[in-house]
Amino acid sequence: MNIELTKAKLSDIPMMQELVLPEVESGIILVRSSDEIATNIRSYILAKEDNVLVGFCALHIHAPSLAEIRSLVVKEDKRGNGIGEKLIAQAMDEAKTLGVHKVLSLTYKQSFFEKLGFVEIPKESLPEHKIWADCIKCKHFPICNEVSLIKIL
Repeated sequence: MNIELTKAKLSDIPMMQELVLPEVESGIILVRSSDEIATNIRSYILAKEDNVLVGFCALHIHAPSLAEIRSLVVKEDKRGNGIGEKLIAQAMDEAKTLGVHKVLSLTYKQSFFEKLGFVEIPKESLPEHKIWADCIKCKHFPICNEVSLIKIL
């Protein structure tokens, strides 16, 4: 398996929306409009195999010292092959380059992130703007079963 990690381009948005659709429909990942993805296109890292999109994630900056891994998705038949770990590693390298000191994640896949060095934190410690900008859009809000985790760089 030859996975190439690249930064997203605007022309990748339709493929990204198609890949993430099942996770959005199931409520695992928040819906993001194509316009919202376009606005944040510099945040996205893509994983491609033979020029076919097989996964992506975003590194979203909340504050000078805090970023978030969000919208992590890997094509279902490619899961378990280390693609998610590669995407997270790339995002963490980017966070370090930018000078970010902490990276958080809200996830249903707690053990995956813990394996990568993230530790659970209380949801009450999340930035308030995160709740009102993102969580309010979730179909599970306010009853949320996601776990919040953080990694100190």
